Amino acid sequence: MADLTASGFSACPACDAAPLAQRLADRADHADGTLILSLPTAHCATCITDVETALAAHPGVKSARVNLTLRRVTVDAPGLTADDLIPVLAGVGYEAHELDPDALSATTADRQGRDLLMRIGVSGFAMMNIMILSIAVWSGAEAATRDLFHWISGAIALPTVFFAGQPFFRSAWSALRVGRLGMDVPISLALVLASAISVSETMQSGHHAYFDGVTMLCFFLLIGRYLDHRTRAIARSAAAELTALEVPRATLLVDGAEQVVPIATLRPGDLIRIRPGARVPADGEIVEGRSEIDRALLTGETLPVLAAPGQMLSAGEVNLTGPLTLRVTAAGRDSSLARLTALVEAAEAARGRYTSLAERVSKAYSPSVHVMALTSFIGWMWATGDLRLAVNIAAAVLIVTCPCALGLAVPAVATAASGRLFRRGLLIKNGTALERLAEVDTVVFDKTGTLTMGRPVLVSADPLPADLRPVARALAEASAHPLSRALAEALADQPLADLSDVTEHPGFGVSARWQGQAVRLGRADWLGVGDDVETLPTSATWLAVEGQAPVRLDFTDELRPGAADCVEMLRKARMRVVVISGDRPAAVADLAARLGIEDWRAGVDPRGKEAMVADLAAQGARVLMVGDGLNDTAALARAHASISPASALDAARVASDMVLTGNDLAPVADAVATARRATRRIRENFAISIAYNIVAVPLAVAGMVTPLIAALAMSLSSITVTLNALRLRDGRN
Repeated sequence: MADLTASGFSACPACDAAPLAQRLADRADHADGTLILSLPTAHCATCITDVETALAAHPGVKSARVNLTLRRVTVDAPGLTADDLIPVLAGVGYEAHELDPDALSATTADRQGRDLLMRIGVSGFAMMNIMILSIAVWSGAEAATRDLFHWISGAIALPTVFFAGQPFFRSAWSALRVGRLGMDVPISLALVLASAISVSETMQSGHHAYFDGVTMLCFFLLIGRYLDHRTRAIARSAAAELTALEVPRATLLVDGAEQVVPIATLRPGDLIRIRPGARVPADGEIVEGRSEIDRALLTGETLPVLAAPGQMLSAGEVNLTGPLTLRVTAAGRDSSLARLTALVEAAEAARGRYTSLAERVSKAYSPSVHVMALTSFIGWMWATGDLRLAVNIAAAVLIVTCPCALGLAVPAVATAASGRLFRRGLLIKNGTALERLAEVDTVVFDKTGTLTMGRPVLVSADPLPADLRPVARALAEASAHPLSRALAEALADQPLADLSDVTEHPGFGVSARWQGQAVRLGRADWLGVGDDVETLPTSATWLAVEGQAPVRLDFTDELRPGAADCVEMLRKARMRVVVISGDRPAAVADLAARLGIEDWRAGVDPRGKEAMVADLAAQGARVLMVGDGLNDTAALARAHASISPASALDAARVASDMVLTGNDLAPVADAVATARRATRRIRENFAISIAYNIVAVPLAVAGMVTPLIAALAMSLSSITVTLNALRLRDGRN
């Protein structure tokens, strides 16, 4: 375990000593107090507020955060169990179950979808039959004939409404039982009132009954609920995609024998076998075997990478060609995949100011709409004395004012945007990041490790005579210096010269003898060559062969893939692009020229970077900072929004709002464009919701909207908002 400790991992002696059979029983001792509960009945912004408020008020609960997209709540409650919290949620009218990650799949969602489809089918079939009967009434049937058709219609409609309306009735009853008014209370009340008034009309041989309307109302409400369910599934979150990568079991090597065990039982130091085609179940170091690894799902890298002993692998990567033995360094909640999942779930659960506005409006909805419906009922009763008319108008008001579209305005957009960016290689860490990113007008890049890979590349091998290239490669292979490694890689197609007396001189270079001549590769001053490093845009090393003039070999910092495209897209978006670096002026100027960036600063220390970002902000700029180093951390925290590559230091990633999971820098420009589109989508969704209510509510109060038309209008507004959000998934404006 010494190598693990040296790498920053501390072993748990109790876990390592415990027999495998005891590890599952010991899981509670290592738990961090986090519980995850599923919320199958949660479907709106009001649900978020109710659940979080109830749990936060319970003793022992530190925090609770609902993810409406995944219909789950994450609770930080050390010492409590799911059995302690489920009754709390039941007390406020919400069904809850402890989430079993091993069983987490599309099964539950599919079951809910099938249930809704079944109820849609029943209500649709009943609606068509009642409509056929209604044709006779509309055609002029009178007296006993009309009453007979009404009774037959009622015999079909009442059981249908009772069965098909269960999703609304159950939710409404759960809310009323604890003294709460939810969205489904007025819907259920409208269904009951429309059915009751139709029965009353039929018993009194009235001319009008609304059995056809109430079944159509139920049918279209169910369609709206099902479409809401389906669009959430289609725009599933990046967290769900990451969760899908998790492997539930691993092949553990115990005294050389293979044993299949749950991931939860793995501990640092365990040896596991990964067969070709299998997904890596935990983070670890390869100790045996060679293969190729597919990292596309985690980093977006399209080409497989070589895997050999000593290389680190992350959970979620795919082993392609050969069996590997891996020494576990982190598994389960501690793995890199689990940390990525937690980052995304936290981002999706977080709420910016738009979401807060939606929640406030939704929370105030129920009392307002009930007062409005009651006022409409009283007003029409006073004006006409017609109970049937007053009840129908009140029911229409209850239905038409449901703020489902308002509740979907932000979550649908946030889910679609985060999913799109994740597929492009960008993880959102902060809930307000999209909002702030949409406002930026200036992008500040660090140089080394951000715009470049921080890895030297040989500019050209042309200065080297052909007969000296094997010598240069042999000398470079003998050194661990970055320039030597870059030279060896560039000359990999050359044979190795036969050298003797090879000696590395730390800080200077490598010396040897070749064909009786002294040869050296290293610094200019070590070889007695004058070289003004500060004025040169490139790094260099020199090859000296006894009796010959030294040869200069230039290296440049390799551009990060997509850097040029990213800068070009930002400039086309009329954004100011700045490079701030601690590197030499010549090197920064060369990079800026290669990328077409006119505004650059060199030799800037960490404090200077922060000061420059603050100065830009003081001038009115909204700055996006993109950096990877410890010297960028203060500037990342100071900026209006910030992004770090996955290769960045931990401190930089913590300080940033978003993390690039791959090497490509192009997603930075795409993120800005997506954030701007997302903000437009949110504003459009609010506008749709407000316009709908401005038009529909007065019409309903004026008696110009039947319950059927109200149901159609409400469903149409919700569908419109969700489809508008889904336009983000394929990048449409």
